[in-house]
Amino acid sequence: MRRMADLTRRTLLGGALAGAGALTLGGSRVAAAPLVVTGRPNLTSGVMSGDVTTNGGVVWARADRVGRLVAEVGRGRSRQVIRGPWATPDTDHTAKITLHGLRPGTDYDVRLTFEGRDGHLGESGIAHLRTAPMKGAQSFVWTGDTAGQGWGINPDLGGMTGYRTMHALRPDFMIHSGDTIYADNPITESVTEPDGQVWRNLVIPEVAEVAQTLGQYRGRHRYNMLDTNIRAMYADVPLLAQWDDHETLNNWYPGEVLTDERYTERRVDVLAARAKQAWREWQPIGDDDARGRRTTDGRNRIYRKVTRGRHLDVMCLDMRTFKSPNTSGLETHRTAILGHEQTEWLIRELRRSRATWKVIAADLPLGIIVPDGPVDQESVANRDPGTPLGRELEIAYLLQQIKRHDIRNVVWVTADVHYCAAHHYDPSRAAFTDFTPFWELVAGPISAGAFAPSPMDATFGPEVVFAKGASYANQSPRTGKAHFFGHVQIDDAGLLTASLRDATGAVLWSKDLSPQ
Repeated sequence: MRRMADLTRRTLLGGALAGAGALTLGGSRVAAAPLVVTGRPNLTSGVMSGDVTTNGGVVWARADRVGRLVAEVGRGRSRQVIRGPWATPDTDHTAKITLHGLRPGTDYDVRLTFEGRDGHLGESGIAHLRTAPMKGAQSFVWTGDTAGQGWGINPDLGGMTGYRTMHALRPDFMIHSGDTIYADNPITESVTEPDGQVWRNLVIPEVAEVAQTLGQYRGRHRYNMLDTNIRAMYADVPLLAQWDDHETLNNWYPGEVLTDERYTERRVDVLAARAKQAWREWQPIGDDDARGRRTTDGRNRIYRKVTRGRHLDVMCLDMRTFKSPNTSGLETHRTAILGHEQTEWLIRELRRSRATWKVIAADLPLGIIVPDGPVDQESVANRDPGTPLGRELEIAYLLQQIKRHDIRNVVWVTADVHYCAAHHYDPSRAAFTDFTPFWELVAGPISAGAFAPSPMDATFGPEVVFAKGASYANQSPRTGKAHFFGHVQIDDAGLLTASLRDATGAVLWSKDLSPQ
């Protein structure tokens, strides 16, 4: 049996479905891939990297039993072994290691394995990452909305093939703009589409009903990682993960109490705490900041800046944790979408940034109207095209500060609404005029139900330059032509080329943005 000293000589083993439990496929029970009978830890859900900067990042894996995560990091013959934390039932057998001191613009293959209690090593996997260059070109993709509205992993179609399309572009990283799972959308063995075709889902017990327990939330994340396309992409492309509502349940906000009879636990704060724990366990997001310090709130906040060298900083927002209750949005006082602390953090980091481009990765769009019932609004927008009210006042303050401090080259990217669009905001068209023009680019869903474009709120003067959605409500991902992602390429000189693409890879819209 091989021990720590044999780490560099081990071979990469298969069996990424090992430990997933029994699966159901199109009405028949299918046994999961058998475990390698060695008594040593096996990987159940592939490997990932995330939040990769110019000099560091996070690597992640999950074991089928208690084990200590071990990372072998290096280039060529220069290798370093890092023994990380133990994966236990308290973390759903997941573990992460934060890497520091990497070289900018460098490819790393990080071999991840788990060391058992007896010191023997188990199955290994390779997480490939490329650190951001201090100067030079880079690219990324973004999207959102995975396994929603009952559309899960369909093996007849090759699984979630939109991830395969994004992977083929060889981006330097990916932003998942939220709704990484759909905890409130049960997945059944089959769904009959409007044209009579039958969509067949792979299912596991945890997706059969709405998630309420910590185990059910964890199972939702485990389900998505059964998809071969997701596992292949996440092993090869670093992830910047965000959360939105469906990681807990649709349109939730802090303090909400449910009336939905499907839930026995109706306190949303309780459900959100379980959902957040599972989300953090299953995402390659660090438990400390770029300098190795614990985050200031002691709860490992989700909003953060990811530095990507001379040309790019990414500000990942959390537009759910601090959100005000869903009302009509017509309050004359400022209500929260980011909250005071996050808003001031964002302004401060934008002012400090020396990167050519400041990309704000949001989990909600700014100007799209998204109702939550006949009166209340889930969105920032409130249907009133006049001066800012409610949550719009917080965004107005943010945009005003960006102008006041002459912060240039800000682009927003987001998902959430299940169609793609390019919006240009300009004070010359707006009721609120104290801001500089900017672009907001919307993509998704990547593998969930697709819908038609929604109406816009005119408060911040948006022009819908391009939009494309579904042919009918809740269109399945079968053809890929109603499912979308975005792509950004920044060249050596700082020219940013943004495009919106469908899940087959077809370019639907493209725009060159020159830095100011």
